[in-house]
Amino acid sequence: MKLARNIALLIFATILLSGCLRYSFTGVSIPSDVSTVYIPFFPDNSSSGLSFLTDDLNEALVNRFVNQSRLRLVSNENDADIILDGVIMSYQNRPFSVAGDERANLNRVDINVRASFKYRTENEPEWDKNFNGVFEFDPNEDPIDGERQAVNEAMQRIAQNMFNDALGNW
Repeated sequence: MKLARNIALLIFATILLSGCLRYSFTGVSIPSDVSTVYIPFFPDNSSSGLSFLTDDLNEALVNRFVNQSRLRLVSNENDADIILDGVIMSYQNRPFSVAGDERANLNRVDINVRASFKYRTENEPEWDKNFNGVFEFDPNEDPIDGERQAVNEAMQRIAQNMFNDALGNW
């Protein structure tokens, strides 16, 4: 009985190490021939006036696709196996909850991004769709830093959703 269990474990380990069985504890499924990603800066068409939206989104996407997978970031489309591209479509910062004195006690940042994900070798993208990120903050505490943190959190949510849709296998 013990010998059979050891043989079964040895066979499983051999299969796992040989690469025939691919599993990732992060839920990421990347084809074996894919190793690089190109993520250009997404233009900001939101008319928000916030200069950091593009940088925040790019940083969130690079952190997700490079730091949470085996993908390596490349600086041009021709060297990439996959391409993640898009545009920031809209940005809103508006009252979400109003107190008895008719002052906002909670604001909501709402960001919409249109993005596409494609393998360089394919003519059509795997997907081309909108992603939305929202986050609330208290404008009475520190309106500038509160909005900045809300933007960052909303971008993190957008990046996570893009990552899941592109590489998730659930």
